[in-house]
Amino acid sequence: MTSQYFSPEGLEKLKKELEERKGEVRTEVTRKILAAKELGDLSENAEYIEAKEMQSFNEGRIAELGEMIKGAVLIGPHQKVDVVVVGSTVKVKSGEHGEQKFTIVGAAESNPTHGFISNESPLGTAFLGRKKNEEVEVKTPSGTVRYKILEVS
Repeated sequence: MTSQYFSPEGLEKLKKELEERKGEVRTEVTRKILAAKELGDLSENAEYIEAKEMQSFNEGRIAELGEMIKGAVLIGPHQKVDVVVVGSTVKVKSGEHGEQKFTIVGAAESNPTHGFISNESPLGTAFLGRKKNEEVEVKTPSGTVRYKILEVS
């Protein structure tokens, strides 16, 4: 089992999904299986087959969520941050992209379009351990981009 980094909000979302899948989703799938059984011959019953596939997917997701929660490493706001760590928000400037803000998160919470970058991504990896005023070069598919770190919080 590998550890994954989560913000308090991200971990709460996982826990909520797990509870929904254990409760409401399981109940709904069970209802569909019972209704499909009442239709008769199960070997050619599309509703039954679909309900069993839903059940299999749901149980797999429950197991996956349980493992993720069990191995979760909680990240949160840091008191005084000098270097970029998982959970840090970094304000950077580049000639190509201007000023941007990124929050370094675990891979499971990554959402680059909203500024949440994975600690495992090339950009996240390049920022980790760096300080304010340092310059970082990141190789991207479109070429090398140079960033200057303006703030770390």
